[in-house]
Amino acid sequence: MALFDPYDADRPLTMHCACGAHASAADHAAAELRTRSESAEFQAYSDNFIEAVVMKALFPQDAVRRRFLRAVGRNTAMAAIGSVMPLASLQAMAQDKGAIEKKSLKIGFIPITCATPLIMAHPLGFYQKQGLDVQVVKTAGWALIRDKMLNKEYDATHFLSPMPLAISMGAGSNAVPMNVATIQNTNGQAITLAVKHKDKRDPRQWKGFKFAVPFEYSMHNFLLRYYVAEAGLDPDRDIQIRVVPPPEMVANLRAGNIDGYLGPDPFNQRAVFEEVGFLHLLTKDLWNGHPCCAFGTSTEFIQQNPNTFAALYRAVLTAAAMARRAENRELIAKVISPAAYLNQPETVVAQVLTGKFADGLGNVMNVPDRADFDPIPWQSMAVWILTQMQRWGYVKGDVDYKQLAEKVFLLTDAKKTMAQLGMTPPQGAYPKFTIMGKVFDPEKAKAYSKSFAIGHA
Repeated sequence: MALFDPYDADRPLTMHCACGAHASAADHAAAELRTRSESAEFQAYSDNFIEAVVMKALFPQDAVRRRFLRAVGRNTAMAAIGSVMPLASLQAMAQDKGAIEKKSLKIGFIPITCATPLIMAHPLGFYQKQGLDVQVVKTAGWALIRDKMLNKEYDATHFLSPMPLAISMGAGSNAVPMNVATIQNTNGQAITLAVKHKDKRDPRQWKGFKFAVPFEYSMHNFLLRYYVAEAGLDPDRDIQIRVVPPPEMVANLRAGNIDGYLGPDPFNQRAVFEEVGFLHLLTKDLWNGHPCCAFGTSTEFIQQNPNTFAALYRAVLTAAAMARRAENRELIAKVISPAAYLNQPETVVAQVLTGKFADGLGNVMNVPDRADFDPIPWQSMAVWILTQMQRWGYVKGDVDYKQLAEKVFLLTDAKKTMAQLGMTPPQGAYPKFTIMGKVFDPEKAKAYSKSFAIGHA
């Protein structure tokens, strides 16, 4: 009778989930994940994960981290990092929170799986646990996200990772300083083609094709351009690239308005589900571990509301810690699939998050890292984005790659504090990446941006 009481007129007879205690399967999954998040095991894991994110960001090379800790000791290192905002010792911050400057917040998001940590933090109560009253607002497209951030209608938002760089530079909008606090997701995108093109798997056959990307200042645009250019096509002359909001991509593919898209999930998998498209390739096969979306806000908001921002940072990183664990992915799919969030069939979202999926070509694939949620905003990621913006003419003239990367991708404040304390700041934050077999060295970014046979710099 604890769960069911058919003879109580004041109590609904809830029978919409497996246990009978919740209104829906999504509510049941959220309750299960909340229980997991409150376990001592997860609390310890989450604390260590968040601390590790900070340390990994400061010390990309483990040997340097170990030398630093041996030189200054654990307590001194923790004190140095803990004195910095936002890359602070988040365990210590959780125990000694400052007063929240602004409790009621609006956070924008686009309904795609890239926003999983930001979205799931809402039904799981992670924002509330940090003393925040957060409204996550589903938004139609990236231009609207940008405009609402510029107009201060949103306090923080789900960004495409190139967007804060572009907005800070005044590319495509007025220049307003923005910051990336965490990367929301890595990988998690694909090139989807219409079913009629199953015999055109070689991109050299795509001359005249029409492709969609979600926004000009997106990894989708820059990865698609990179991919076709490597095949010898000029993306500005040999194909057409148009901006289409992610929720409209499948309908445009079905209608024949586009031949394909490099887009975010779940819309790649949704095209397979609807039998109108197939997965040509996952973007992890172009650059494994590439950034896609980010969580961020304006520099002004951080400066005026440091404790509020710290609380947001903790909530989103806690969600990322939970999302990285494979055993949570099926439940997360149930939580974020409903209409208030992604509004997608649960099976579509589950295929994306678990990495067990149909590819539309008759195969069932098992790619556990199809989507991941590594939150570290490497500044070399920002440098690569800037080289591609320059390559394709989105920015003109010389670009101070590192200066912009360090202003927007929040990684180096802790190093400044260490120097002030008389310590030698660790070297790093600019790891190399391999993109389609070619190594990107951020120390040689200018030469890299000019090294391509096809480009419009």
